[in-house]
Amino acid sequence: MKRTFRAAIPSAVLALALAALAGCGNSGAATEPDGTRAVPSAGELPSKVPAGTKLVVADQSENTQSALRASGELDKLPFTVEFANFTGGPAILEAFRAGAADVAGVGDTPPIQAQASGEDVPIVAAVQRSSRNTRLAVAPGANVRTLADLKDKRIAYAEGTAQQAIVLRALDKAGLTTTDVELTRLQLGDFLDAVRTGQVDVAPLGEPNLTRFIEATKAKGGEVISESETHDLSTGLSYVYARRQVLEDPAKAAAVRVYVEHWIRAQQWVSDHPKEWVDSYYVRNQHISKADGDRIVAANGIPGFPKLADLVKTQQRTIDLIKAAGELPKPLDAAKEFDLRFDPVIEKVVTDIGARTEPKDVR
Repeated sequence: MKRTFRAAIPSAVLALALAALAGCGNSGAATEPDGTRAVPSAGELPSKVPAGTKLVVADQSENTQSALRASGELDKLPFTVEFANFTGGPAILEAFRAGAADVAGVGDTPPIQAQASGEDVPIVAAVQRSSRNTRLAVAPGANVRTLADLKDKRIAYAEGTAQQAIVLRALDKAGLTTTDVELTRLQLGDFLDAVRTGQVDVAPLGEPNLTRFIEATKAKGGEVISESETHDLSTGLSYVYARRQVLEDPAKAAAVRVYVEHWIRAQQWVSDHPKEWVDSYYVRNQHISKADGDRIVAANGIPGFPKLADLVKTQQRTIDLIKAAGELPKPLDAAKEFDLRFDPVIEKVVTDIGARTEPKDVR
């Protein structure tokens, strides 16, 4: 099938599309008494993908498309796929609102932001990696070595991203609140430069930006807070979620079902073929050294693909953390974020390929 690729969509274009959609409202799915929409938890998904079906996949750092391509799973998709590159969950949510993307891979916090803003984008798959794969980078001269040292420091902060929850967990673990620090609200794509140049004192960085920070600041005194303090700040979860309108379209819903199967296979291939993945993605695509790529892959550990039903409690804890920090307008029910119809799909492919349901830190 045809594969097409395009660059990140400018926010102005998305805003125009969103304006055109304003007033259209949601499709006629059932709603709960509080006005939120019910997420199906049972029943079978459509399985036939008609000719001419297309999905637009929102990507970040070209990671998803690279995994699908390197694993050979991209060529097995029985529909046209178009990739659009974004930086962070908020930009992807904007694309969903504008109807400019159908499915996306994000961290654990963007679905919470979507639910809080009344958007209906259920989670359809998950991968869980080591909780150690995001660290707190410290600007040269900032003198932050422990979580307790965060007091009165400037910390990069982006609502609606997995990094938001990581910062809040760090403060909670240190016995601090958001009033004890200066939260510097930035776009996720600006975190690296902000901490590298000292515009902020601390920023949560995942790979490959963490490696880029270390390389850029090692001669200037840039540091990373000890893993012994930060190893449990992340859930290690990444999600695939989709617009409700997509899941209510039989053709596209069937395509999402197939996409989830091949996405899991691609993620497992990445784990099973670390040398090939380092060369194709980290070295050739992201332009970092093989040694650093090897370190990143090792730090990610061996992934697990849990059932969605088993993640509701974990997601609720993240919701409650953000609510306690005053960053949510109302309480939210994590169960409404998951489309559990995908659990049989997930279980079958995990069994077929001999994958894990829980991550393993040591490779």
